[in-house]
Amino acid sequence: MDVGVETGTDAGADVGTDGKVRRSARAGRSGLRATAILFPILCLAMALVHVFLLFLHVAPANTVSKRYSPLINAWVYPLFEQNWRLFAPDPESVNRQILVRTAHTGSDGSTRVSSWFDLTAVDTAAVEHQPFPSHTAQNMLRRAWAGYVESHGGDDTAHTERARMMRTYLSNIAADRVAAHTGDPFEFIQLRVVTLPIAASGSAAGDRSRTPVENRRLPWWKVSGHAQ
Repeated sequence: MDVGVETGTDAGADVGTDGKVRRSARAGRSGLRATAILFPILCLAMALVHVFLLFLHVAPANTVSKRYSPLINAWVYPLFEQNWRLFAPDPESVNRQILVRTAHTGSDGSTRVSSWFDLTAVDTAAVEHQPFPSHTAQNMLRRAWAGYVESHGGDDTAHTERARMMRTYLSNIAADRVAAHTGDPFEFIQLRVVTLPIAASGSAAGDRSRTPVENRRLPWWKVSGHAQ
């Protein structure tokens, strides 16, 4: 008699527990199926929004693009900038050498300024003899400088929101790269851009090419996240 009662009780408990496990498993499978359906839909929606905003960016000015210009620019710049140079290329007529140096204030109040570090040389070394060079090494620094010049001109004072954004973008690239190279703490960076004409054939032209067309030194910029 006692054995029968115990057997019945245990069987009921097993059935109840098994039912909960089955319901939990079904709920988990339903959640996975819902995620598997929603994730591609979200990716497709984001892709469509991205393409639409890029289309408005490169299309001739119209009512929609003028009305939503701040939103379009916030999405496009600086990572998704587009232009038509693929169809009307504008070959470089000069070589630009972009250098950076840092400044760090010690605990005793003294400021230590580093030597110049050649960012362009690092990119060039990463591209040479590489069958599949990265887009980062080829274009990131170059396009960041081009965007800075386009938004600032010859004046290093940012007068627009886009100019401030391009200045921050350029300074972040320089700060991250020099930090990865040296590992030393710093709070300020300064950029120097040396512009050299592309040498033509002949030794005389080669001699003239060593004379910089422009040697532009930017102001010191404060950066965060690189002090120890």
